[in-house]
Amino acid sequence: MTSPSVQDEPTVTVTLDKVLRDRGMTLTELSQRVGITMANLSNLKTGRARAIRFSTLQALCRELNCQPGDLLLYARTTTPVDSDTSGTGDA
Repeated sequence: MTSPSVQDEPTVTVTLDKVLRDRGMTLTELSQRVGITMANLSNLKTGRARAIRFSTLQALCRELNCQPGDLLLYARTTTPVDSDTSGTGDA
């Protein structure tokens, strides 16, 4: 039996909800101020967005009076990876 190895999975998390809460601003208000649809902001807020344009990041920072690092959090997470590829290992 082999022991599982560990794989680093870098992740970027959007902390828009925290910044909005700290500023006492709603997603609707931010949407109106920056001219970005509620759907796109919601995707950012919930982590479903796969990318963000610099122009969007700049608009968010301008209206929220924050830095990009206030909106984005980078972390490395470790996930066990089963190295037993024989198909006979216990799950």
